Amino acid sequence: MAIENGEWVMRGLRWDDPYRIRSWQELIRWIDEIGFLPLFRNEIDGFSAEEHTSDRYWWSGDPEQDPWEWRQFIARSGQVAYGKFFGKKAGFISKAWFPQFANWRRDGYDFDSRWDEGLVSLRKKRVMDQFAVKDELYAFELKRLAGFGKEGEKNFEGTVTDLQMGGYLLIRDFRQRLNKKGQPYGWPISIYTTPEALWGYEHIASAYAEEPAQSGTRIYEQVRKNFPAATETALHAVLGWKR
Repeated sequence: MAIENGEWVMRGLRWDDPYRIRSWQELIRWIDEIGFLPLFRNEIDGFSAEEHTSDRYWWSGDPEQDPWEWRQFIARSGQVAYGKFFGKKAGFISKAWFPQFANWRRDGYDFDSRWDEGLVSLRKKRVMDQFAVKDELYAFELKRLAGFGKEGEKNFEGTVTDLQMGGYLLIRDFRQRLNKKGQPYGWPISIYTTPEALWGYEHIASAYAEEPAQSGTRIYEQVRKNFPAATETALHAVLGWKR
């Protein structure tokens, strides 16, 4: 995705290209195959959903053809993880590879251990505390319960983005609000959850016996295997993480 002459331009495949991804189910299968996939074009050529879908239907609202709609179906499926994992931008991680991602980004710490060591801010603690009470929360609920707002904590979006980048949160679904009659209204809103709530603690912690740096090396090697032209600089730009 780029801006040219003041307009957003998508870089995808031709409609008749036999390699074009044609459905969200097909996109999940590819994510499972390669492990990691940003949503939008980035410093590594071909390493995005954007570059393997058509540019015709983005933001059209067509559930059959619009990759922006597909991300909702993919998040809802629970088959792969969706969140801001790549340079604070959205993308997908397969279930099989998420333990390596969590081990690397968490640097060997569950969130409570990181808090006990004084390595995270109070605002992040207030966000994560809400998931001890409820597995899933609308973004607006989480913001209110964690004390963000006009008179409270600042930078809610930045805080939940950092928690996704750190492997502690992901986006589980997109849902409309419900009115007093239980009827949906408005735009779909992000639903946040923890990886443990989605796939269980044992699965997420299954790579903890390995050194976090080794998990990071495995991830770099996995991306390089599928995108061999990626330079070290490009890999750091897309996968790198400064806590």
